Amino acid sequence: TVILGASITLQLGTVPGWLMFDSLTSGFLFYCAHWQTYVSGTLKFGKLDVTEGQLMVILICILTGLFGPGIWAYEIPLIHVQLKLLPIYSMFGAAVLMLKEAFTVIFMQGGIGKNGSTVAGTSTIFPVFPVMTVIILAVIIQQKSPSMVFENHPSLYLLAFGLLIAKITNRLVVAHMTKSEMDFWDTGLLGPGALFLNQYFNCWFDEHLVLWFCMLWVLFDLLRYSVVICQEICEHLRIYCFVITSRPPLPKGSANNGATS
Repeated sequence: TVILGASITLQLGTVPGWLMFDSLTSGFLFYCAHWQTYVSGTLKFGKLDVTEGQLMVILICILTGLFGPGIWAYEIPLIHVQLKLLPIYSMFGAAVLMLKEAFTVIFMQGGIGKNGSTVAGTSTIFPVFPVMTVIILAVIIQQKSPSMVFENHPSLYLLAFGLLIAKITNRLVVAHMTKSEMDFWDTGLLGPGALFLNQYFNCWFDEHLVLWFCMLWVLFDLLRYSVVICQEICEHLRIYCFVITSRPPLPKGSANNGATS
């Protein structure tokens, strides 16, 4: 949502290609940070990272507040480029540096598991497939849409796919914390799958309605997953989710264990 808000501030809806690139690249970079953590066991920060990206978004909002949104349509003399594209070009350069650092850890240094595997002892390359599936679906559906569903409803479209990338990233974080295998299939894919199948069958249903279904399903699936994960962590640690001064009672038959602990 931060990137979407910044894109709206920059009025990137007038250049849909860059809007798509900006949103999907941001999600992929965030995923890659946790991918290399899943491989190396350590979360590493580069010279250009999330903090610098947030500062850029803050700067964009301040400039817009001072000079109005029309400032981003100003065309820079000599190079004939609108001002709104400079942050995108800067992000592209930063993305190259961040991906270089992440891929060096993933592909060159190898993992800390057995035979250079991940913390879960699995393939270091496999985690790329879940997120790339989402990105490829987003691009294909946008390109093949007869009603130009992305161009006409960009915020709704990017929210749907952004929430799905967030869900997959959360799964990767949990896989790292629990040293477990990262699965390919995700129930959130049912949303983009509905859009894809609707196009395959010549859009039996209005694409706008299917897009709403996709976004609502992905949102519900993310919330459901988050609740389940929090409940499992609380049950394992015997704590309440939002209370730190008390603990839930022990299950029946565990009184003796609690007394000895």
